[in-house]
Amino acid sequence: MRAFALTGKQRIEEQFLADPPPPGPGEVLVRVKAVGICGSDMHWYNEGGIGPLQAVYPQVLGHEPAGEVIAVGKGVRHRKEGDRVSIEPSLTCGHCEYCLQGQHNNCLHCVFLGSPAAWGFFREFALIPEHNTDLVPDNLTWTQATLIEPLAVIVHALELVTIRLGDTVAILGAGPIGMLCAAMAKLAGASEVFICDKLPHRLALAQKMGATHAVAVHHMYELVMDHTQGRGVDLAIDCAAAAETINLSLQLTRPSGVFLLIGIPSEPTLAVDLFPAMNKEIKWQMLKRSNHKGSAAAKLLAQNRIPDALITHVLPFDQTPRGFQMLAHYSDNVGKVVIQVSA
Repeated sequence: MRAFALTGKQRIEEQFLADPPPPGPGEVLVRVKAVGICGSDMHWYNEGGIGPLQAVYPQVLGHEPAGEVIAVGKGVRHRKEGDRVSIEPSLTCGHCEYCLQGQHNNCLHCVFLGSPAAWGFFREFALIPEHNTDLVPDNLTWTQATLIEPLAVIVHALELVTIRLGDTVAILGAGPIGMLCAAMAKLAGASEVFICDKLPHRLALAQKMGATHAVAVHHMYELVMDHTQGRGVDLAIDCAAAAETINLSLQLTRPSGVFLLIGIPSEPTLAVDLFPAMNKEIKWQMLKRSNHKGSAAAKLLAQNRIPDALITHVLPFDQTPRGFQMLAHYSDNVGKVVIQVSA
């Protein structure tokens, strides 16, 4: 089968991989239709790793897929040939302490598809456990269905932090995850959603996604303090994970407010000033993946409660390298790129 793999820093090349075997017990074979390019894919692409994890070349990236079931194994009860599905990319053991507690995203034996441990979805076919699939509603296109996995991350985030009716929310970084945070914050009842970024075109997209105020990073503090009469926001969400944005997030958060870190740092260490957080007794919350929230995310998209304006480019499979290049250089007013793997 055809695939596109990371073969070095900022190098995506076509590869030919062995076709998967017929599905075994509890497995389904999926023809991949479309895959979104995630910010974490860009860390592998630009930096050759994520934190302490280093890329192993060739590495097939991609963990935001949607596809069609074309075969099922013995014992599969809830999927059939022809089903349209999204895929949860974390393969978990189901029996460790954290899986048994329902915290699958912290599984001690997790294999994440798209990491060095296992192929991701910039390939034509994938063999997947049935329980790692969620049905795609009929009214969603394949392109829209690629938003299920990243939106599931934000659904899980709102299990960890609370947005109450009338709360104020600041979002640092207007990439795809930041834009989805804006949409979910507005849907959850936030009265004002502030977002900042360095790229004007992303700020414009963020307002289409639900942000009520979108400004350059260096204007964010003044804007928030002006609109909250110096109080600060109830919740600050950092989707950039740079020292500048983390420190700014802590300055923006009100006393006894909440800070949520979603972004993945590019730097191995960050110079973060903890004193604002200590002086205001800010609650910190970290986030890891989605914890199998694809079904809930799919329903929100199907009900048109989350816009898809962040998707700016849909490219054919042959142009996968171009999609990564566009995102690396922020060219052509790019927001989110989706790759069409098959017709």
